[in-house]
Amino acid sequence: MRHRSLLILTAVLTTGALTLTACGSRDDKNSGDSGTGGTGGTQTVVIGIDAPLTGDLSALGLGIKNSADLAAKQANATKHVDGITFKVEALDDQAQPSSGQQNASKFVANKEVLGVVGPLNSSVGESMQKVLADAKLVQVSPANTSPSLTQGQKWNDGEKVRPFASYFRTATTDAVQGPFAAQYLFNDAKKKKVFVIDDKKTYGAGLAGTFKAEFEKLGGKVVGTEHIDPETKDFSSVATKVKSAGADVVYYGGEYPAAGPLSKQIKKAGAKIPLVGGDGIYSAEYIKLSGAEGVGDLATSVGAPIDTLPSAKEFVENYKKGGYKEPFEAYGGYSYDAAWAIVEAVKAVVEANDGKLPSDAREKVAEATGKVDFEGVTGKVSFDEFGDTTNKQLTVYEYKDGNWAAVKSGELTS
Repeated sequence: MRHRSLLILTAVLTTGALTLTACGSRDDKNSGDSGTGGTGGTQTVVIGIDAPLTGDLSALGLGIKNSADLAAKQANATKHVDGITFKVEALDDQAQPSSGQQNASKFVANKEVLGVVGPLNSSVGESMQKVLADAKLVQVSPANTSPSLTQGQKWNDGEKVRPFASYFRTATTDAVQGPFAAQYLFNDAKKKKVFVIDDKKTYGAGLAGTFKAEFEKLGGKVVGTEHIDPETKDFSSVATKVKSAGADVVYYGGEYPAAGPLSKQIKKAGAKIPLVGGDGIYSAEYIKLSGAEGVGDLATSVGAPIDTLPSAKEFVENYKKGGYKEPFEAYGGYSYDAAWAIVEAVKAVVEANDGKLPSDAREKVAEATGKVDFEGVTGKVSFDEFGDTTNKQLTVYEYKDGNWAAVKSGELTS
């Protein structure tokens, strides 16, 4: 394993362009510029980024885009791969599977694209997988958590089969995240009666399902279940059911645009109990949407708290210096590490081919991605035989004092 320190960057805005000065490096190369186009004697490698850049989930999507962009700029600043200049091409999927599939086709059509970071939503990831895999184009998601994407549709029956060899992710799965939340609520928070709600999407339904199974296994009681349409934003009837059920906690499988209003309406219905969700609600936007009623709500998210890792602290500093307008949000570090996994794979392929990209670069980069092993922003970055991250760390956060505060970190207890 090679340890790599992050760059200390100085950002200078001149005529709208960002100039990055490297004061340290990941290896023995410590000079170079951050130009996004190839210069004399270099080859251009494009890293595609797919995420919701507009719409309700754009806060998370823009954090993904910016963080991957920062990784490409840093790779260029240090000339991390001799003879290669990295560029990024970001496409908006609007959190829609059909858009993600179209974007995947666009990436495939651009021969300079040797890897794709994204998407945010598991349902979008599912729509992109085959298109990219058929072209042997590697995909590394910083946020997809549905187990079926790497372990097949029958994963929960113990029949794990990897569907696509070119798909990887730096976020751990709902097979871990849902049960982790259940264990915290039952064992630590002493919650015994839960009302489970989901939005019927791939991510939300899957997460709620794994939570429910573990909560019941521990001895907890599910006093009600409900599915909602996240587009309506009127959840008064569900809120009334929660109040009548006598639950001492609500678990929601879904994302913050619906979760925030849902929490607010549950409290206003008279159920003064916390709403708990997964990484899909771990956003500053949730705090805005749930308001004062959301205080005390909980969210699990992948990884350790970012302020506890030295490498992550440097990432936060560099992101600020990079001049990005939007926060890096929940998946920034995972997006950075996803992009850097592609960078490291390209480096391995180039070095194995006398300093040049081979004619079958896409296939070689996909193979090399499965072998990367380095210390990233989020901790150790490597993948198992299914393409899942080997980093299973998770954290429970509580909404208090106007922000998310970590209350417990660790791994799932088997």
